[in-house]
Amino acid sequence: MPRVTKSSPGSAPVGVISKVLLILEALQGSSAGLGLKAICDLTGIHKSTAHRFLKHLEHERYLIRTEAGAYLIGPRLSQMSARGNQEATLQAVARPILWELWKSTQETVNLAVLDQGTVLYVDVIESPHEFRLSSRVGTRRSLHVTALGKALAAFLPAEPRESILSTITFQPATPRTISNLLQFRQELEKIRRQGYAVDDEEAVQGARCVSTPIFNSNREPIAAVSVSGPVTRVSPNQVAGLAGAVTFAARAISAAMGFSQREPEAVNRRRAKKVVSARN
Repeated sequence: MPRVTKSSPGSAPVGVISKVLLILEALQGSSAGLGLKAICDLTGIHKSTAHRFLKHLEHERYLIRTEAGAYLIGPRLSQMSARGNQEATLQAVARPILWELWKSTQETVNLAVLDQGTVLYVDVIESPHEFRLSSRVGTRRSLHVTALGKALAAFLPAEPRESILSTITFQPATPRTISNLLQFRQELEKIRRQGYAVDDEEAVQGARCVSTPIFNSNREPIAAVSVSGPVTRVSPNQVAGLAGAVTFAARAISAAMGFSQREPEAVNRRRAKKVVSARN
């Protein structure tokens, strides 16, 4: 890793902005993040000063701190920098929220992204039950097979969604797998209406899964979170309750990634015009 250049002994004192930039440059060069000591070693900034800056940057979401204590470029900077490692940021932001979802459901929790037209699992926390559903990090599955894929596809903007739909080969994983594009389009419309997706023994026989998308600040789906379990524990009557828990987790992750629940100003203006027209 390249060392961040420090001020020479004869140069002017390094100001606050320069110190912050030194910290950001150090973190920008590390996809895995850096601890406080490593940051101080790289930048030459005093430990107490660096700690103060780091806490402030974390509070403002320019940085995030992992469970291991490492600092990473946060959502606000990731949006500003093409070099920002969004996947690492997503995983670090999501992990504690996924743990809470796991504690409340006691079923396997999955985090996945859309990659090369497929669902890519980037984090999995397995159920503590002896009989459980599990996937491995790095596993890929087709969009039409999983609740994760359906949740992502349903909320994509129209153009990229159509581009991806044209590449899907509807191979069955089980007798219940969606088998054609028309059926898949109908399923995506249903998901947009209800806000969550369900895999009802479509990927694995005897398994049911509920998923909701995670959005970024541009209101685009960047990932999806799901809870999966055997149909003996995840009955149709329990789907709505699980959907509520998964949606709560996905919204928390979305907020941490910069998504605002407030509607875009353009939408608000259109609604205001409708109200005025109705009154007149």
